Amino acid sequence: MTSTPVPIPTAEQATSPSPVTIYTDGACKGNPGPGGWGVVLLAGQHRRELCGAEPDTTNNRMELRAAIEGLRALNRRCRVTLVTDSAYVKNGITAWIVGWQRNGWRTKDKQPVKNAELWQELLTQTGRHDVAWRWTKGHANDAENNRCDELANQAIREATPGLRGPG
Repeated sequence: MTSTPVPIPTAEQATSPSPVTIYTDGACKGNPGPGGWGVVLLAGQHRRELCGAEPDTTNNRMELRAAIEGLRALNRRCRVTLVTDSAYVKNGITAWIVGWQRNGWRTKDKQPVKNAELWQELLTQTGRHDVAWRWTKGHANDAENNRCDELANQAIREATPGLRGPG
């Protein structure tokens, strides 16, 4: 009787971060106003959707919150492709944040960085993973980005009694 050998992962395979794609979006009814965020996490055959809302916020804060919550949902180090339709988030975390940190969380014009506490939280969450940032055009042909928009608007409607409309 012969048996099929069970493949034993190499040390590199055993410690290699799992690949995950995270799509994010934020929405706001008024700016400021009631806001929501939506996240779709994809890992192999697994899919998870998350959303949340805040009663009085801005669109930029909800875009940041979506990225933070998507990364926070991962329970071990992963190789993440994070897809956002927010140039604010992508440029902030990949380019502007270095100068903000160097300048004590001040802009080049010496003004306090808006949403600094969220940027710091995003930086912490990003440090837990290997993250590649990708921008996609919002409200276009990206089905997962569109789903995130739906989730964000659903969260706003559920958290804001009396709010009407599709989002």
